[in-house]
Amino acid sequence: MRKKLPIGIDGFEKIRTNNFYYVDKTMFIAELLQNWGEVNLFTRPRRFGKTLNLSMLKCFFEIGGRKELFNGLKISQEKELIEEYMGQFPVISVSLKSVDGLSFEAASAALRNIVGKEASRFQFLRESARLSENERERYEALIRVDQGVFAMNDELLVDSLLTLSQLLSKHYDQKVILLIDEYDVPLDKAFQAGYYDRMVSLIRNMLGNVLKTNDALFFAVLTGCLRISKESIFTGLNNLKVHTVSDSRYDEYFGFTDEDVSDLLDFYGLSSYQDIMKDWYDGYLFGKINVYCPWDVINYCDTLLSDEDAEPENYWANTSGNDIVRRLLKKADQTTKNEVEQLLNNKYIVKSVRQELTYRDIDSSIDNIWSVLYSTGYLTQCGRLPGKQLKLIIPNKEVHELFTDLVKEWFQEKTLSDSAKIHRFCKAFPAGEADIIQNMLHDYLWDSISIRDTAVRMDRKENFYHGMILGLLRSQENWLIQSNAETGEGYSDISIYTPEHIGIVIELKYAHGGNLEKACAKALQQIREKKYAVGLRRRGMERIITYGIAFYEKECMVVNGENKKSQ
Repeated sequence: MRKKLPIGIDGFEKIRTNNFYYVDKTMFIAELLQNWGEVNLFTRPRRFGKTLNLSMLKCFFEIGGRKELFNGLKISQEKELIEEYMGQFPVISVSLKSVDGLSFEAASAALRNIVGKEASRFQFLRESARLSENERERYEALIRVDQGVFAMNDELLVDSLLTLSQLLSKHYDQKVILLIDEYDVPLDKAFQAGYYDRMVSLIRNMLGNVLKTNDALFFAVLTGCLRISKESIFTGLNNLKVHTVSDSRYDEYFGFTDEDVSDLLDFYGLSSYQDIMKDWYDGYLFGKINVYCPWDVINYCDTLLSDEDAEPENYWANTSGNDIVRRLLKKADQTTKNEVEQLLNNKYIVKSVRQELTYRDIDSSIDNIWSVLYSTGYLTQCGRLPGKQLKLIIPNKEVHELFTDLVKEWFQEKTLSDSAKIHRFCKAFPAGEADIIQNMLHDYLWDSISIRDTAVRMDRKENFYHGMILGLLRSQENWLIQSNAETGEGYSDISIYTPEHIGIVIELKYAHGGNLEKACAKALQQIREKKYAVGLRRRGMERIITYGIAFYEKECMVVNGENKKSQ
C-alpha cells in the first residue's frame, strides 16, 4: 500500500505508525545534543515543520516512548547517543497556539487548560512514594477542575511549569526536558485584542520561572515565528540560544531541501513536476541552505495524485490572514511603494533586519514591518552586505501571487474610498475629456504600486494597467462594462455601454522603450482595423468614443479617436 501524504498531521508517532510519508529530520536530535544549549529558541515561518520536530523530540526522549518509531531513520545509526539519551527523560510538551481570546481572562483560561491537560498526563504523581504529601497536594492543585475548567489561580499558573518540572524530576530522579511550541502566539493575539501588557507579564513570569535557574531542567526547546526581545519576555535569561532563519546551524531541519523534494516526487512518480515545485514553493534561504515550504509541497503532491493537470495553488498563503502584508501597504509612503514595486518586479531591496522585536515595535516603524516579513517567510534573503544589511526578495511564485493579490486589494480600497474623484474620472470618458483622464490616471499611477512582472510575455505587460482601469470604471453601477469581449472582428480590451447610449472602446498598450505617442497610435489603429465600434453600434449605441491609452512604468498618454490628444 502506498504511503499516505501527511496533510495536517504534525504528530511524529501518528506519522510513523499510520503509514504516512516522512521526510527524515531525525539528525536534528543529534545536532541539538552536540551543540548544547540549555534553552534553545528556533524561529521559523509557519508551516515549516516546527511542531513536527518538537513531537519527534518528545517521542525520542520521553520515558516509556516507543523506540521502534525510529527504526530505519538516520538517528538509528547513532548507537551511543541512543543508548545514553533515548527514552531517558520525563518530557513536558505544550503548544501555545490556541492561547487566544478577546480578553485577558479568556486567554489565560485557555492557557490554564493547556497546562492543566499536560499536567494530567502524569496521574501517577498523585500516588508517587517519592513525593511528600505537600508535593502531591501541589500536583493536585495543577489538575483540579471546577465546573469543567482547570481551577488554578494566577499564582499557580505562573509557577505551573516550574512546579510540574520539579515534581517530575523528583519522581524519576532525572532532569526534565521542556518543549514549548508557538511560544509567541499568545503575545500576537493579545496585541491584536488590546491586553498585550498583561499577557507579556504572564508569559514573562511563567517562562522565567521554569527556564531560569531551574535545577530540574535538562534542556528546553521553544519554537515560534518571531524572536521576541529579551526585554519583553526573556528578561534575565542568560542561558538562551536563539536560532533564526539567518543562522546556518540547524538550517536543513526546518523545511524541505532539494534532495527531500526530489526523493518525495520520485516516490510518488511525480518527478516531472520538479521544476514547477521549485518555481512555486522553493526559494527560502535558511542559513546557507535553500529550502521549500513543506506544507506547499505535500499539498500540491496530493492534488497531483488525483489530477495530474492541476495548477499550483497558494496553499501556504491561504493558511493565514496575511495581516502583516496589509499593515505594510497601509503604512506605505512613496519610498515603500517603490520598494514593493521592485519586489514585484523580481528585484531585491536592501534592509537592515532587526531580529529582536516586541509586538509594540512592529507598528512603530515601517522598517520593523520589513523585519517581520523576513522572519515570517514573506521575504527571504539573497545576499548580505556590510553593516548587517540583507538583500531581500520574494522567495517564489506563490508569495509573489499573494503580494500581487493584496496590492490589487489595497489599491481598490484606497482609490474607491474617494468616491468624488472616481466619479470625476469615470465621467470624463463619455465626455471625451482625454486630458482629464490622462491627468487623473497619472495621479493614480504615481500613488499606486505597479505590478510589471518581468517574467510575463512582452505582450502581457499591460495587464496591471488593464486591471487598474477596470477596477476604477466598475464603480459606475449603471454601466455595462465588458473586458476582452468579442467586438467587431476581434476582442477589445474594454467596451462600455452607458444608459445615455454612448459607447466607449478602450485599447491599452504598454509602450516598450517609452514611446507613448507611438503606442497610442497603434492602439487606435487596432480599434479601426478590427472594427471594435461596430459591435457597440449594433447594440444601440448612438455615439462611439474610442480611446488609445499607453503606459510606460508610471507614465501614460491618452488619445481619443477624434485625435483630441493630451500629451
